Amino acid sequence: MTLDTEQLSQAILSAFQGSLREQWPEIRAYGESEARKLAQTLVMIETLQASGKITPAQAALHLEIQKNACRSVLLTLEGLGLLAVEAALDAALDVIRETVNGALGFTLL
Repeated sequence: MTLDTEQLSQAILSAFQGSLREQWPEIRAYGESEARKLAQTLVMIETLQASGKITPAQAALHLEIQKNACRSVLLTLEGLGLLAVEAALDAALDVIRETVNGALGFTLL
């Protein structure tokens, strides 16, 4: 199974939008950008893993770096607190968990 950046991005974006619906009009552009970056990172992890260039531990580190970047961007937006950002990130990863873990053949999310 090959991960698709656009499909992952849309699933993540929908989760962000649902979780941050009150602030969505103000943060939409940031949410779209961060959803795309997170999806691209997951596709990159899959590509590296398939070619044997990355271990599961390294994949987890790449994911954590991107999650921290996403968290940092969203926390700079007025009206978003840590709990809201964490809930949005958790919701986004929950909706793609099975797809990503299945494509990788190990539990990343």
